[in-house]
Amino acid sequence: QVQLVESGGGLVQAGGSLRLSCTTSGRTFNSYAVGWFRQAPGKEREFVARITWSGGDTDYADSVKGRFTISRDNAKNTVYLQMNSLKPEDTAVYYCAVRSTRFNPIYGYWGQGTQVTVSS
Repeated sequence: QVQLVESGGGLVQAGGSLRLSCTTSGRTFNSYAVGWFRQAPGKEREFVARITWSGGDTDYADSVKGRFTISRDNAKNTVYLQMNSLKPEDTAVYYCAVRSTRFNPIYGYWGQGTQVTVSS
């Protein structure tokens, strides 16, 4: 069983920053990667960023490159998403998810989400 808990969301003005945390528990020690996704009202869920547990390899959506940074603390089983220069269009519910293996692109475990609202 894998559990993920997101935290750190909130209301911020455009240009501000937030840091989201995703704390994992359960059988995550041999999983491949953790990703961040977001879903805005009326829109489909979209990929934001991901990081591998072992090598720390990262990948970002074009819309957040240069503004968001994903990192991990293996000792704490926690993945962070530092979000800088936030824009109103970043407003969404942000979810973290676990991808079990590199051979299967499916993220099988999801957190409950945390709301990020960026005011203009």
